[in-house]
Amino acid sequence: MCAIVGVFGSDSASRIAYYSLFAMQHRGQEATGISVSDGKKIKKVKKRGLVTEVFDEETLKYLSGDCAIGHNRYSTAGSESVLDAQPVYAAYKLGELSVVHNGNLINKNEVRSSLIEQGAIFQSSMDTENIVHLIARSQKERLQERIVEALQVIKGAYCLLIQSRTKMYAIRDKYGVRPLSLGRLKDGAYIVASETCAFDLVDAEFIRDVKPGEMLIFEQGNSEYKSVQLFEPDPHICAFEYIYFARPDSVIEGKSVYATRKEMGKALARESKIEADLVIPVPDSGVSAALGYAEESGIPFEMGIVRNHYVGRTFIEPTQERRDMKVKLKLSPISSLLKGKRVVVIDDSIVRGTTSKRIIRILKEAGASEVHMCIASPTIEHPCRYGIDTPSYKELISANKSVEEVREYIKADSLHFLSIEALKNSLGNDTNYSLVSFDGNYFIN
Repeated sequence: MCAIVGVFGSDSASRIAYYSLFAMQHRGQEATGISVSDGKKIKKVKKRGLVTEVFDEETLKYLSGDCAIGHNRYSTAGSESVLDAQPVYAAYKLGELSVVHNGNLINKNEVRSSLIEQGAIFQSSMDTENIVHLIARSQKERLQERIVEALQVIKGAYCLLIQSRTKMYAIRDKYGVRPLSLGRLKDGAYIVASETCAFDLVDAEFIRDVKPGEMLIFEQGNSEYKSVQLFEPDPHICAFEYIYFARPDSVIEGKSVYATRKEMGKALARESKIEADLVIPVPDSGVSAALGYAEESGIPFEMGIVRNHYVGRTFIEPTQERRDMKVKLKLSPISSLLKGKRVVVIDDSIVRGTTSKRIIRILKEAGASEVHMCIASPTIEHPCRYGIDTPSYKELISANKSVEEVREYIKADSLHFLSIEALKNSLGNDTNYSLVSFDGNYFIN
C-alpha cells in the first residue's frame, strides 16, 4: 500500500514531491525516496525512515531538476533493507531509468527466476526490480516500447511511475486496484499521486483519475501529456482504500473517502442495533464510521480513547512484536467518560485480533460496564495478493475462528461485522470493487 508521486515540469519538483510524500506518509513508514531528472542526468536519495527524517533543505537543493518521482514504502514484498527502498534506479543501454511502484506482482517469483536464468543480477528482494530488468533487457528501440513489453510479462496490481532523463510515464493496471490521480499545479506543471490529499497540500487542481489500463506520457518540450490506453479496463478498485488505507480527505474514483466511511458506519448501526450509552471510535481509523454509527443510532458520540499521534500505525508495522508495543504506546482511555457506561467501540477492521483484544481490555480496565465491538467492514477471511500485508490464512483470525470465537478471543460483550452486501451498498454500485479479502475472489490469475 505504498505511496507514489510524480511531478513533471516544475523547477520545485523535488520539494513538491517531498510535501506530497509527507501528505501520504500514512501509506508507508519504512522508507522513502525521491529521484529527480534535470534533462541530463538522474539524481536520487532514498533511506529508511519517515519523509521528515530522510529529507532536509540540503537534500532537496541537491535534488534539482524539473521532473521528480517519489515513494513511501510499505513492504509486502522484499525485506527491510535500504536496498528495498524506492525509487529503483538503473543505468542501461538507452540511458538512465528510475521506477516507483505501488502494488504487488503475483507472478514475481516466476519472472525473477526466469531473469536470473538469463543472467540478471538482483540487488534487492523487491518485485519492482523485475520491471527494471525487463525494461533494461528488452531489445526494443524506444523506452515506451520496452515498458509495454514488460507490462505484457508482469501480472498483478500496479501503479507505476517510470522516469527517464526527459520523460515520465504514469501507468495503472487494467483492474485499477490501486488509486492514481492526475492534477495540475499553479505553475502549469503536472502531478500524479496515489491520493488526492497530496494535491490539497501543494495547491494542485485535481484533473481526473488515471484510468485502469492507461499510460500517461509526459515529455520535456511538450506542455500537454499524451494518453495511451494499453489494456481494456476491468475495474476492481480495492475496497480497503475506502475502509482503511486512504486518508479521509482523499477522493478516489469520484467518491469521498470520509463520506463512504460514514455511510459504512450508518449501515453498521442498522445491522447491529445495540443498546448502549456511548459510541466511541478507535482513533483514528474508526472515527468516520463511528460518526455515521452515532448519527444513525442516536447514541451519543464521544472520543473515549486518546491517541498519541507521535506513534505510527500498527497494522503496517512489519512484525507482530512491534505492532503489540505500538498499541500499548498509542491508545489511552478516558476513564471519567467510560466508567459504568455501555460502550459501542467502532473500528474499521479486525485482521489479527490482537489490537482489538488490547482495546477492549483497556476500556474495561477504565470502567466500561459493557464493550460491544462493531467493525465497519466484513470478516477478513482471505489473504490479499495485491498489496495488503495479510500474507497467509494463519494470520487472519476470521479465517480460523467463527465470529463467536473471535468475540470470545477479544473478550467483547458482543461483536458485529458489516455484511458484504452493506459494504457494497455503501461503496455504490456504479463500479466493481476488489473484495478479495472478504469473498476470496482472486480475479487476477
